[in-house]
This record gives sequence, structure tokens and C-alpha cells, in this order.
Amino acid sequence: MGGPDRISAPDAVTQTVAAIIARARAAQRVAERWTQAQADEAAVAAGWAIVEPTRNRLLAERAVADTGLGNVPDKIAKNRRKTMGLLRDLAHAKSVGIISEDADAGLTEIARAVGVVAAITPSTNPGATPANNIINALKGCNAIVIAPSPKGYSTLELLLQFVHAELDRIGAPRDLAQSLPAPVDRAHTLELMRQADLVVATGSATNVRGAYESGTPAIGVGPGNVTVIVDETADVADAAAKIASSKTFDNATSCSSENSVIVVDAVHDAWLAQLVRQGARVLEPGEVAQLQRAMFPEGRLAPAFIAQSAAVVAERAGLSRPELARARILVVPQGPEAVGRGHPFSGEKLSPVLTLYRVADFDAAANLAERLLRHQGAGHSVGLHTSTRDRATRLGLTLPACRVIVNQAHCFATGGSYDNALPFSLSMGCGTWGRNSISDNLNYRHFLNITRVVRPFAPDRVHEPTEDELFGAYRERHGLG
Repeated sequence: MGGPDRISAPDAVTQTVAAIIARARAAQRVAERWTQAQADEAAVAAGWAIVEPTRNRLLAERAVADTGLGNVPDKIAKNRRKTMGLLRDLAHAKSVGIISEDADAGLTEIARAVGVVAAITPSTNPGATPANNIINALKGCNAIVIAPSPKGYSTLELLLQFVHAELDRIGAPRDLAQSLPAPVDRAHTLELMRQADLVVATGSATNVRGAYESGTPAIGVGPGNVTVIVDETADVADAAAKIASSKTFDNATSCSSENSVIVVDAVHDAWLAQLVRQGARVLEPGEVAQLQRAMFPEGRLAPAFIAQSAAVVAERAGLSRPELARARILVVPQGPEAVGRGHPFSGEKLSPVLTLYRVADFDAAANLAERLLRHQGAGHSVGLHTSTRDRATRLGLTLPACRVIVNQAHCFATGGSYDNALPFSLSMGCGTWGRNSISDNLNYRHFLNITRVVRPFAPDRVHEPTEDELFGAYRERHGLG
């Protein structure tokens, strides 16, 4: 037995996290006195920590070496594009002091920091996602403590070295951006979530559930299982090119990569021919069965296949057809009935494996898309390639999806793009369909408290409605006198 000064395991965890939080709070008390210009510079400093070309390459190489997921060139592109896009969004955004004032309404809005943010980040984006969270946190004068996946720890450690160098450059406290110590485990992560002021969780369903159950205000994001419809009015060459570029980017590490494509019968063959021109290869029935056995032992996705190239997926599944060694995408044809727990290719695959459904018409496509979303990925997003404008609105009115991405490469568009209006982000809220508290892309406003100063209207603006104004038409319609 230990002596009286021995700390039990739970107490050791609590004290370790409490020490980190204490340093974060001390640093945050400095940041909450920043001007807008200082907050802006801190956000830019953190962005430069990952965008600077030499650092970016080192981070991308470290991420692939440590996690075995994705590839270096695409990681470099992702780190740069996501950070540059986020900083573009933040460039003129107000996040300190008075951010809006309506004299006529007597309403003043004041941005306030949330305090210490706990960010839970995934192994699929061990550099880009923490950097995104750090930038958003600093923009709001917050401190942040990151709990990375164990595989992503080394990448985060390197990122924080670069961030701290930039914080030193501008005279900001290093403790504004910290990490849990290695080895990161569930106990420390849960304790961090309990002690922080806000939790932002991206990654596994277990982490998101833990965030919501921590007792701390939490923002979690749901899993993806993106379905894209190609209707009979689509530009099939354009649709195939965009789907291929999205599905192959970083070996499909993104939750926004297409998992299933539903093609209307009238253009199925023409679209598929175009996808083959992009390097896709269609698996034969025996190959589909063999891939399923290898990828989904006991019905669960095997980690060995996640974020690997199509050639590696084929090799690890024992698919020996020579042309598969040169494939960019492996296409798995399935019948419209193949949806649900007994059909693993109807779920998220996190690899360049694309499930293909052929349906009679757009109505059938919309119905199948809903079934796929309700099986997995509800609330995340759906894509549509079409020349018919009102069909996207119909999907938005009927499907359990927070985003309908029209005629775009899905993984580039869903998290914000220079040619659409969504904020740049690596974390997409899925609303109540996905058991999330937000339905928009995680952005800097989620890292703020807003205080509202409310003054009375001028007397000539005050209007108290009469009962007849509010209920007159209703009473008349229903004969209530």
C-alpha cells in the first residue's frame, strides 16, 4: 500500500487536468483583455503556424507517418486550403467588444469569450482540425486544450511547437493553446471535458456522446455517409470528374467524401463510362463479396482499409485482377434494396470505395437517399448533380440533411469553399437528425458568448397588439365569434 501522500488514479487524472486548465485560465485572462486587432493577429499567427510551406510539409509528413491515413500531397493541400479559407472568413468578422448596434431598436451586442475550450480531434485530420479549432478559439479571446486521438498526438505536438513559436512572436501566452499529455487516454479526455467551459468534439461517435454527457456545454458533430444523386439532366462528364476528385482526395479521409452515388437509369451508363475514364474500376460480383469479407469482418469496417488508396484496398482484400492495381476508385454496384445493417457497403467506408445504385427516376433516387441517410449519416449532407433547379430545394424540404450540395465536388464544398457561401470548417453539425446541438458548419461564433444590452424603444416605436389583430382571422375561420 502507498503512503499518505499517494494519489489514487482518479485523483491523479483530475489533478493533471486541473493543472492544465489552471494555466489555460491564467492565459485566457490575458486574452480576454485583447483588442480586436490583437485577437485578429493571434488568429493569423496560428494560421501561419500551419500554412508556412516548410511547416505544412513537415506536419503532413508527420500525419501520414504516424496515422498511416491519407497521403502527403493532399494533406498539404488540405492544411493550406482549410486554414486560408478560415482566415478569409474571419478577416473582417467582429469578435471582441461591441459587434453590432441598432440604435433604433435599442439593442447592442457584445462578444465575450467562452473561456477554456476542450477540443476533441480525430486521427483523420490531425493537423488541420486542431489548427482550425485553435484559430477559432483565439479569434474569440479563448484558451484551448486539445485531446487528440492517440495516433494524432505526435502531429499535434509538432503543430503546437509551431503555434507557440508564433504566439511568442506576438507576445501572447503559450498556454492559450495546449494539449493533454501523452499518452492520451479516455480518462484524461473525459476529465478535460468536465473541467472545460465548452467542449467541441469531432470524430468518433464515442467522443461525441462523451462530450454531450460530460455536463459541460458541448458541440458535437455527427458521422458522414454522403449520398450523391446524378439525375437525368446532369452533365455526366462534369459530375463524374467532380465525384472522382472528391472521392480520391486524401484517400477519402473526409467525412464529406461521397460514399454512395445514386444514378438515374437514363444516364447511368454514360455517367459510369465517364467515371471509368477518371480511373474508377467496377468490381465483379465475386470481387464485391471478397471485398466485403475483407473490409467488414463481423460487419464492422476494418481499420486496415481506412484512408488507403484504391490499389492498397484491392491488394489487402486479395483482389488480383491486374487493372485494380491501377484503380483510383473501386466501384461496388448494389441493388436499391441493399441498405441497412446487413449491407455494409451502404454505410461510411472512409476509403476510395464507392457504392453505386441504379434507379428508375429522380423520385426513386430521393427515396433511396433518404433510406441511406436514415441508416447512417442522418443530418450530415446529400449531393445532387442536376440541371433542374427546384430538385435541390425539394431534397432540402424532405430529406434529413443539413446541407444539399449542388453540382460540386462534395468533400471540397461541404466544409466551405471559395465558390459557395458555407463557412470553411472541418466540423459539420448534423442537427437533431444526427443528435447534434448545431446544424451549421462549426465556426468562430460558436466560440463566443454574446451579451445583449437592451434599452427601451422610443415611445413612437412601441406597439402592443390587440386581441383582434392576433386572433381575429382565426376566430372568424372557426366561428368563434
